[in-house]
Amino acid sequence: MFENLVEILKANPRKIVYTEGSDARILESAARLKKDGFLTPVLVGNVEEVKAAAAKGGFDIEGLEILDPLTYPGMDEMVDTMVELRKGKMSAEDCRAALSKGNYFGTMLVKMGKADALLGGATYSTADTVRPALQLVKTKKGANLVSSCFIMVRGEEMLAMGDCAINISYEDKLDKEGNVTLSAAAQLAEVAVETAKTAKVFGIDPKVAMLSYSTKGSGKGPAVDLVRNATAIAKEMAPDVAIDGEMQFDAAVSPVVGQLKFPGSKVAGYANTFIFPEIQSGNIGYKIAQRLGGFAAYGPILQGLNAPINDLSRGCDAEEVYQMSIITAALV
Repeated sequence: MFENLVEILKANPRKIVYTEGSDARILESAARLKKDGFLTPVLVGNVEEVKAAAAKGGFDIEGLEILDPLTYPGMDEMVDTMVELRKGKMSAEDCRAALSKGNYFGTMLVKMGKADALLGGATYSTADTVRPALQLVKTKKGANLVSSCFIMVRGEEMLAMGDCAINISYEDKLDKEGNVTLSAAAQLAEVAVETAKTAKVFGIDPKVAMLSYSTKGSGKGPAVDLVRNATAIAKEMAPDVAIDGEMQFDAAVSPVVGQLKFPGSKVAGYANTFIFPEIQSGNIGYKIAQRLGGFAAYGPILQGLNAPINDLSRGCDAEEVYQMSIITAALV
């Protein structure tokens, strides 16, 4: 998987900004990327602190760009741009205070074209990585929400799973008069289509299973209705992608069970892209695959944003930072 992504980066020189430039794990990854030469790291932080941390860890970052929000020469322009983006929700003083922090500063570097991608979360929470992205980079045209995908790898086998990290549940969005402006089913359908797109980046030909405790009407209730309706919408949104549901996991992965429970489906029994109906089952599902199934989990990969911005686990190691750097930058 990574060989293909590296080839993409070799053909398309890109910069990735790290919001926590003095973190030892970030520095180890940045030094490795500098040596490899196919991706250019940009480190956010106090220059002396970053250099001292690199020296302490024995990481060669000589020549890499280190940007300190407190001394950045383009800060006035950055503040003005952020004020405009926030449309009166934040004053210039508020924006300057926010941009003094690595998460907002790094996100604005991406927004202003100073970097192509961003990786954060070594010390920031997921919310502190996603919030600036939503406020500044914002969702891409046609996207209504940000979601996530995990790429699961076991030998030559690759699967995609979404959303396991961002959307807790799916509820109808209403206007002030109580009219539905975006249905829960439309949101889940969007997650399915975006996850299929991410799967394709990694060389997966997506066969998308919309997961449920019901297969083709065997169960009843609002949760089943959500998945069934989302399936219909997703098929309309991406008619060229194999999407089917609602179906149970055994029907999704076992050809015998799949064709028994869902005869004629091109997905049932052969799924490689799994869409969970809410975060609880998604989080449990990918961790079962990881811990009991022996799959390596790469992600969460954020979907729906105007630029590739991803969130690390605060418990990550340098190898995970390195791998997520390649994944993030290759999504540009």
